[in-house]
This record gives sequence, C-alpha cells and structure tokens, in this order.
Amino acid sequence: MRKSLTKQEIVKKKPEIDAIFRKGKKFSCSGVRLLVAPNSLGVNRIIVIPVRHYGNAVERNRIRRQIKEIWRNEKPEFQSGFDFAFVVYPGKALDYATQRKQLIRLFSQAKVYLAN
Repeated sequence: MRKSLTKQEIVKKKPEIDAIFRKGKKFSCSGVRLLVAPNSLGVNRIIVIPVRHYGNAVERNRIRRQIKEIWRNEKPEFQSGFDFAFVVYPGKALDYATQRKQLIRLFSQAKVYLAN
C-alpha cells in the first residue's frame, strides 16, 4: 500500500480552493479550522493552510507534515468524495497525539469519520 499522498489527493488549484471556502461547512477547535466540502470525485482531497504570520518556514512545514500524516493514517476511516481544508492558526504547539485527538473530534463533528 502506498503510504504517501497521491497527486489526486491534494487540492492545488485556486478555483477548487475557493470552492471549498465558499461551499464548505466549517468546524473548529483551538488552533485549527476544518472546512469540508463535497466533491464529485470518488476520492478525498486535502489542503493545509497556515495563516499569514504562522511562525517561520520550519514551523509552517512541520504543521503541514503533521496534519497530512494524521490525515493519511486515518483516511481509510473516511467517507469518500470530500475536500478537506485545514486552516491552522498560531498558538501553543501541540504534540502529535493531542493534535490527532483534536482532528478526529473535528472529523466526527463533520460526520465524515466512520470509526465512531
């Protein structure tokens, strides 16, 4: 099984990102806002967006990697056909386990997580 994200699983085009922000339902907790929008594809896609002035490049890349890793490990538990946008805000840095619990709670609120 492929462990990395495929090109199909990453949202890159500006019109697609704008559509997520326009049509998506918002769910948030401390430091992260999740937007979930249905897509017409059979695959889930993701984008992680740290807000402007979120630390330095090392911190921005670290939070992107951390959220993508959590999403990659949990993606078998998701319903198909959704776009996920994570908007990350500065604040206290969370360890992997705490961040994972926080994101799973957001996925459950969005009703796209099947493991519960």
